Amino acid sequence: MAIPPARLTLSVLDQSPIVAGGTPAQAIAETLELARHADRLGYARYWLAEHHSSAGLAGPAPEILIARVAAETERIRVGSGGVMLSHYSALKVAETFRMLETLSPGRVDLGIGRAPGSDQWTARALAHGPGALGIEHFPGQIGLLMGFLGNELPTDHPFANIRAMPTGETVPEVWLLGSSDESASYAAHFGCAFSFAHFINGEGGVAAMEAYRREFQPSPRLPAPRGSVGVFVLCAETEEEARVLGSSRDLSRLRRERGILGPVPSVEEALAHSWTERELAWLEYHRRRQFVGTPAQVREGLVALAAAYGVEELVILTICHEFAKRVRSYELLAEEFGLAATASPMP
Repeated sequence: MAIPPARLTLSVLDQSPIVAGGTPAQAIAETLELARHADRLGYARYWLAEHHSSAGLAGPAPEILIARVAAETERIRVGSGGVMLSHYSALKVAETFRMLETLSPGRVDLGIGRAPGSDQWTARALAHGPGALGIEHFPGQIGLLMGFLGNELPTDHPFANIRAMPTGETVPEVWLLGSSDESASYAAHFGCAFSFAHFINGEGGVAAMEAYRREFQPSPRLPAPRGSVGVFVLCAETEEEARVLGSSRDLSRLRRERGILGPVPSVEEALAHSWTERELAWLEYHRRRQFVGTPAQVREGLVALAAAYGVEELVILTICHEFAKRVRSYELLAEEFGLAATASPMP
């Protein structure tokens, strides 16, 4: 297994969290501000998530945010983490991301996923209309999307004469996002990059990444496998502060487990929660797949995680109630890994 270099590539996943006492508009404004910080700090990519009908996450349309974030940054790649392809027409997604690539050539990533990003009723509403495809058609949609992006469908395909516009010299970089070996298999089969969501599922990821590399079939745009891992991180100057800040997400995650999809609670509210023994056991289990502590502690854990997966890039998700502390976490991580020293402007 390839061992990653001492200096890993770090990227950002932003779910546009809504905090208690805040508004969705504030969450989107914070996304734009965080993106500007990430660009200056030297992060490689800025991925925007897709969630629907959520009182805790404000980003249902990453394709719109990508355009704005790319316009407000200079160097960083910007993309979706990801577009939930099962909701949409493959042609429409290809056209949207070809337009984004035309606006910001060489800087756009198209990350796609198969999860609904919502509850089942919302998923039904998104798919409303005659001819809506079931999830079993997801693999076919991937192939169709990639064919449209490169205008390279087989000549005998019924859509072979359709062109995804606007055409251009470059195409978005395609990533398949997932938290299972099934997603890894799709990525390998279609010859696209693969990002494993360790922050969602800490079990089986290493085996899934190994299978992806082993089964990878080269494609016109990607001759060799390329992988990354999405991971939750929260840094602070002291371990105690990081743990206190992380209590907000701990309580938010517990509530989400119970179907309560509300804003991220304040630290005060989280610390006032009386945890039962069963809840504490549940919490400790989920804490195993996150990295919360000082920059040095987090770095040690992330380097080990990257080595286990055999990847050279980690996509960092950070959520806490206070936005300034969230920004500071990304700053501390960038300083610890020396990202600013390696950052360079777009040519």
